[in-house]
Parts: sequence; structure tokens; C-alpha cells
Amino acid sequence: MEKEMSSYEKLKRRVFQIIEVGYTVDTASRLYDVVNIALIVLNIVTSVMMTYDNFMARFGDVLKTLEAVTVAFFAVDFVLRLWTSEFLYPNERISKAAGRYLISFSGVIDWLSVFPYYLPFFFPAGAATFRIFRLMRFFKLFRVNAYYDSLGVITAVLKNKRQQLFSSMFIIFIMMVASSLCMYSLEHEAQPDVFANAFSGIWWATSTLLTVGYGDIYPITPIGQLLAIFISFLGVGLVAIPTGIISAGFIEQQAKITRSYEHSTELALNYIKINLRRTDPWVGKMIHEVDLPNDVLIVAVQRDEEVIAPKKRIVLRDKDIVVLGARDYEGPNDINLKELIIKEYHPWVGKKIRDLDISKQTIVVGIKRENRTVMPQEETVLCAGDTLILYSKHVLSDAETVRI
Repeated sequence: MEKEMSSYEKLKRRVFQIIEVGYTVDTASRLYDVVNIALIVLNIVTSVMMTYDNFMARFGDVLKTLEAVTVAFFAVDFVLRLWTSEFLYPNERISKAAGRYLISFSGVIDWLSVFPYYLPFFFPAGAATFRIFRLMRFFKLFRVNAYYDSLGVITAVLKNKRQQLFSSMFIIFIMMVASSLCMYSLEHEAQPDVFANAFSGIWWATSTLLTVGYGDIYPITPIGQLLAIFISFLGVGLVAIPTGIISAGFIEQQAKITRSYEHSTELALNYIKINLRRTDPWVGKMIHEVDLPNDVLIVAVQRDEEVIAPKKRIVLRDKDIVVLGARDYEGPNDINLKELIIKEYHPWVGKKIRDLDISKQTIVVGIKRENRTVMPQEETVLCAGDTLILYSKHVLSDAETVRI
């Protein structure tokens, strides 16, 4: 039996479970998520209110206190995420895991949301500059994306269509420069102060091509006005290109999610349950560290009155009830976990698990491949013929709990 995990390591892992999004049945984790979102919104509202002189005159002290409290929470959250980053990147050394978190998108937002607030205390001369970076706090709203699948669809569409969107934006940029150069050659003599050089018409070209038509710069020569009419009509079509790309992306994304269930065969998964005791070798181990036969999977863990979906980083405890799934077992099937057999034409074939078009509430808990069982990792690539074991609200009749 492996050496029992120290109290420090247990505390560290428990903190990670609480602050990480996804443990929806963990009361402490869920409460932390709610508080985190509430304080992010409160900080944004406070920052906006502080730009109004009348609010600052009446409630300045209250607003500053709210800002200080929320930023202090962000600072603690950042330190905890940095401290537990080894569990976010379990295959990396502690120092490298911390470095990966610091340079990740969410990590950059986290530390830029905190440090600009405190830096003026140490460098008063740069207070004005640091205040600009404090606007990065608004980007913490992207963390809300981790809690709602509908926002995740938007991210997936932008990611899948990034090449087409970049191409359309590049075309618009080329048209803006070309329009500016043409308008300069036609209007410079008539309006030397307005169209002073080749790029002085960029503002006019932008407002015209994007159909906002601000009106502070406009041509006065007949030829220039004819060119402006042509560019205005052209702008309507150019602006529609990115809109069409994003609309088509939403349709494709929804079709992928629909096909992923239409092209799978669902089979009921039978199970047995094991009551863990303090002396059992599984106690203190993470789920992916437990040695099991090829045809057996951990499909759920009952802890007190809660049923936990078996993620690889969850640590088994004394008095846990571990549910093992196996197709060949003959008995009742109360735990509606499902097996999905991936066919050759399934859209998931060749994709990594982290790139699957599935809800955040859908979890791949195991993969049966040929004559062996594969513990799912984020980098695991799915193959035709794989049998996936899923815990999903889209499949279970009871979306909130699993009855044992």
C-alpha cells in the first residue's frame, strides 16, 4: 500500500477542488463559484460607478471599500490558483505548472486584475499608468464562460471560424487603405486640410465601409462623391461577410452536437458498488491511480448524500461508495450511465477529448478500446470503434443525481 497522503497535500488538493469549476455536486465548490461570479460582477459595477462624479461625491468611500474588498478576493483567488496549479497540470513539475498557469489566458487575466491595483502603493509616480491596466479586470467576466455552456458555444464558433474571420477582416482592412488612398488623390486639392496625406482618409474610410457614416469628414468634389457612394454600397456587403461566417458557424456547431448523439449506439451500463474503509488501498488515491481490470470502470462515487462524477483528480476517501461499471455484469441498472460506440463517420473520430463538442456537464469517464480500458485524459484522441462511457445530462433521465 502506498504511503498515505500528508495533511498538507490533502488540504492543497481540497482547495483545488473547491476553486476549480466543475464540481457541481460539491457544496463548497458550488458556493465558491457563486461568490466568485458575484464579486466579479460587483467589481465591474463598482468600477463603472466610480467614473461618475456625483456617485463618487456621495458614495466614494463605499465604492472604494467595495473595490478594495473585491480586489483582495481576486488576490487570494490568484494565490490559491497559483498554489494548486500542479493539479491543473498534473503531468508537469510544480514550478513548470505554475509557469504554465501564469502565461495562460485565465492566468494573465487573474494577475493583471490584481497587481495594477496594488502597484501604486509601491510606485506612486506610475499611478496613472497602472490605472489603465486595472481595466483588465473587465476581462474577468470571461470566467463566467466556464459556468455556462451557451457561452462556450460562442467561443467554439470563433475558434473554428478564426481563419475565415481573419480573411474577411484582412479584406476589409485592404479596402479601407485603398479607399483612403483613392479619396486622397481625388480630394487633396479641394480639401488640403482634411485630406492632408495618404492616410488622413482612414477615419473616413472606416466610418463609410462600416456604414456608420459619422459625417465629420466627407468628399466635396463630384468624382469624390461618386467614389463615396460606391464605397458605401461596397461596405454593406463587406460587413455582412463576418456576420454570415459567424451565423453559419452557429448552425454547424449545433449540427455537430446533434449528430454526436444520432451517430452513437446507446447501451445500458450495469454496475456494482464497493464501500471503502480506511484501510483499503484505494483510500487516498486519485481515481486515475486506481488499478482496475480492463473491463471495469469507476463510474460514480457516492460521498455522504452526494454523487460525484468520477474525474481523474478526485481523491477517494474513507466511507466513500465507489460504483464500478461493467457490461458483462447481470443485475439491475439504476444508474443510467451510457456506453456510446463511436462509428467510423462519427464527428468525434480523430479529435482530442478536450476538443469535443459536448456540454460542460457531459463527462467522459472511460474509454474501451479493443481489449483494454483507457483512462480518459484531455489529450486522448478518439478512434473509430471506441466505446465511450459518459456521464451526461443529455443522456441521464435524472439530470441532477445518479441513484445508487
